[in-house]
Amino acid sequence: MIKEFTFHFSDLVINRSDMEAVLGFPGGCPEPFCSYLDEVVRFAEKLPDIRAAYRIMDGIEMDGKRTSLLAGGVEFHVGRMIKREIRNSERIAFFICTAGELISAKSKNLLAGDNPVLGYLYDVAGSFIAEAAGDRMQQMLAGELAATGEKMTNRYSPGYCQWPVSGQQALFPLFNGKTCGVSLTPSSLMIPVKSISGLIGIGSRVNYREYQCELCKMKNCTYRKVRGAGYLGNSLSNV
Repeated sequence: MIKEFTFHFSDLVINRSDMEAVLGFPGGCPEPFCSYLDEVVRFAEKLPDIRAAYRIMDGIEMDGKRTSLLAGGVEFHVGRMIKREIRNSERIAFFICTAGELISAKSKNLLAGDNPVLGYLYDVAGSFIAEAAGDRMQQMLAGELAATGEKMTNRYSPGYCQWPVSGQQALFPLFNGKTCGVSLTPSSLMIPVKSISGLIGIGSRVNYREYQCELCKMKNCTYRKVRGAGYLGNSLSNV
């Protein structure tokens, strides 16, 4: 069964100081950036298309000698690192989350227009909203698992930890078209761009571990930027 959710911005936990740190102002942003950020938040408060969905798959097969797993007869080449993190999973929750098209379009228009700085702030906010929607989705999943006594791992996405971005081409068909309005290009770019997808391991013997940057070699990562600035706010510390 596919479970779908629509969130309001107020449903999400986003730490403004984390956003300021990513923007390069860990001590608080000066003008005009502070006013710009106020504008972005006001815009985000009206977004109608922050959405998420997950599907739990049973019958998981994981060969200890391979770096892939089988779910629903589909092979996912998740790589050695993610395989290690989810190795005790009995089920897998696949997910898609998005900040929606409106904030992506707003950022794109400003970046190409006469205020690219403001456009960049919208871009950063879109990333935070997509990840915060992922956090909220995980809370919903945790509520479902509470009834069974199962635990879950952290979430892992194509493009990180040796799981190729092209892995989304196998993931999206699992949702039978119910992809929160997110589509894939032939090169596996998600549209709207402020979207995330991936998997979460479920089982009685799995462990939730905070993200550790040594697991992943991506240099241009929001998590790495926030941690490097010394800020671990609510929006990123639980994902």
